[in-house]
Amino acid sequence: MSADRALVCHDLTVCYRKRPAVHHLDCALPCNGLVGVVGPNGAGKSTLLHAILGWLPLSGGSITWDGHAVETRRGVISWLAQRRTQDAGFPVDARTVVDSGRYAVRGAFAGFRDDDRAAVEAAMAEMHVAQFASRPFAELSGGQQQRVLIARALASGAQVLLLDEPLTGLDAPSADDLLRRLRDWAAGGRLVVAVIHDLAVVRAWCSEVLLLNRSAIACGPTAATMSEANLARCYGPPPEIGHHHG
Repeated sequence: MSADRALVCHDLTVCYRKRPAVHHLDCALPCNGLVGVVGPNGAGKSTLLHAILGWLPLSGGSITWDGHAVETRRGVISWLAQRRTQDAGFPVDARTVVDSGRYAVRGAFAGFRDDDRAAVEAAMAEMHVAQFASRPFAELSGGQQQRVLIARALASGAQVLLLDEPLTGLDAPSADDLLRRLRDWAAGGRLVVAVIHDLAVVRAWCSEVLLLNRSAIACGPTAATMSEANLARCYGPPPEIGHHHG
């Protein structure tokens, strides 16, 4: 795959409830990496992901992947919602959850073919969840559930994976494990874009960062982008950045 593929937002404006939530955004998010989307509450982070998915109409500008408008490339983008929004109680096993990732490719009522089964097996192997295949999804740990849900996204054949707060409810070892797998998956020429609140995690794991507060404050390699000056512009000056004591 080409190393110069990117998800590009050009002069993007997206309204939520008739008010601009993302305003004249310009950014290029390159593949081969884990990109952190960082900003205060109400900055438009989830709105941006929903617009990339086509769930919200664009009020202006464009979003392209690999030079093509994303609305024509639906199969290449997959979504992982906040885990707390998932109904963990539905009585299916892990393999059935991953199988459902093929519906985006095949249609909900088409029969499974050998290539569908192969895609599911490969995704489960990559996320190391094959040993959970027959276990009820609801009985898995939070980290295991996240890995199954990512395997579902991978099984669809997606090239771009969008995640909204994927670390919610995970302990530190589970979070590190998940981030390592996402980074490795992206290294094969794909793109992972994740909303992450913990700035230390972003610094440790993300190759690129989009600092967002309705418009792009800064976008680029993590070390340069996460400067004190840029963070102050994004979040407001200290003490709001996290210099509270006590």
